[in-house]
Amino acid sequence: QVQLVESGGGLVQPGGSLTLSCAASGSSLTKYDIGWFRQAPGKEREGISCISSSDGSTFYRDSVKGRFTIFRDDAKNTVYLQMNSLKPEDTAVYYCATATIVTRTIWIPFGSWGQGTQVTVSS
Repeated sequence: QVQLVESGGGLVQPGGSLTLSCAASGSSLTKYDIGWFRQAPGKEREGISCISSSDGSTFYRDSVKGRFTIFRDDAKNTVYLQMNSLKPEDTAVYYCATATIVTRTIWIPFGSWGQGTQVTVSS
């Protein structure tokens, strides 16, 4: 079973950038569709991006389209989330997870959640 560890979060000013990493161990990430999810204080966890294992197709929540980019480095067994033009509303704990792609906008996570990585966008 694959284990995922998120890293790369931090404090950034509005308009800034961060790149999150989702490092896998125990299995190759090439076997899985991988999603990034986030949970802001007082809100439900939401899916924000997903990458397909079969053809590398990528999918995004409308609120991050054009600002976030998901990509994978199979040699490093890692999936990344490049986040540009960050906004205060992007503040949340970000998680990666194995996922099942149901539609272009619905990805169902499965497996256990990691600790996540905190992203805070504030001046």
